[in-house]
Amino acid sequence: MARPRLAPEAPGVPARRAALKLLDAVLRRGLPLEAALASATGELDRREDRGLAHAIAAAVLRRLPDLDALIDSATQRPLPDDAKARFVLRIALAQALVLNTPPHAAIATALPLVDGGPRKLVHGVFGTLLRGNARLPEAATLPADTDARWCAAWGEGVVIAAAQAIAQQPPVDLSLKGEDGPAGETLAPHHRRLTEHGPIADLPGYATGDWWVQDLAASIPARLLGRGPGTAIDLCAAPGGKTLQLAAAGWDVTALDNSENRLMRLTENLERTGLSATVVTGDALVWKPAAPADAVLLDAPCSATGIFRRHPDVLHRVRPSVIAETAALQARLLARAADWVKPGGRLVYATCSLEPAEGEAQLDRFLAARSDYAVEPADAGELPAGVAAHDRGYVRTLPGMLADRGGMDGFFIVRLRRDGR
Repeated sequence: MARPRLAPEAPGVPARRAALKLLDAVLRRGLPLEAALASATGELDRREDRGLAHAIAAAVLRRLPDLDALIDSATQRPLPDDAKARFVLRIALAQALVLNTPPHAAIATALPLVDGGPRKLVHGVFGTLLRGNARLPEAATLPADTDARWCAAWGEGVVIAAAQAIAQQPPVDLSLKGEDGPAGETLAPHHRRLTEHGPIADLPGYATGDWWVQDLAASIPARLLGRGPGTAIDLCAAPGGKTLQLAAAGWDVTALDNSENRLMRLTENLERTGLSATVVTGDALVWKPAAPADAVLLDAPCSATGIFRRHPDVLHRVRPSVIAETAALQARLLARAADWVKPGGRLVYATCSLEPAEGEAQLDRFLAARSDYAVEPADAGELPAGVAAHDRGYVRTLPGMLADRGGMDGFFIVRLRRDGR
């Protein structure tokens, strides 16, 4: 007997169902939001629907503690953290309070995600909150463990700045191949910042390869290697922004990464920009170059807590155990990379992390083990406007920096010079 065909869902519901799958993947299974995107949105035909599902899930993750506080204020007993009713209320409220979806549309497209008694509960809680003129605080509330960890490391001011930053959509930064690019604010050579824009692929210069998207902080590591000529190795290179910077600066670049899929994006960007590099698929813990290079850039795998503005899921997935694991991996990668630099050459180590264990502590450990290396301090002229090197010469970007101009991601970057003997 043939199975009955299911009636198609009402318009807008499939995108919300995909958002529910994304949140389940992040909050219950601990997956990165971007890694879950393909499977969660695979049944959506339109790019706009896939984008909407991602936007809803990201909005929930940005404001999760505040959304849950609202939900708990309107229920007699707190709902379990993993209750579907809580997940669906998060989706409905994020649309109404963050994405400015009309309330009737937000609840109408959310209710089909639950059945039975929870449906009445969701409708009742949502209605109670909206009739009571519910609002989210201007600054988001960070997850409790993140708040405590960053307060201990950086102080309350940075935590407040991070709470303000995650509540806002960050601007788009472009790295320019030359000097030409879309109109916007310039905070460094070969840079544009866009606060308003349409689809990225429709911006002037995209098709002709004049630029690529890259956060301002993420552009600093390659900036510290200056211009070629010379040989440079970009380790953990995908998706390729730093490789493009180095190639545009005249280096003979070898770009290594262990992800073929991510290297495909790097190769596509090389083709689009007309730049060249030798692209190698390999594990930096196994692979080694045929000869030492003049410069090595290690943008190491890390907790990625510094890019929380663009990837809010990291704050709900990263725990001290994850930070410890990535710090151990970074130490192994840094030890190998150090051997691939010519005497007198430079090594830049960077992580997009706000955890001292992946930055300052990593540098201390390395210098204690390698007397043939010393910090080569970053010069003010090499850094974006408003960014200064630490007294010890490394660069640490934190929430709150350039806040009045759109902010920047959190990074640790240090340039090291190998003894020339």
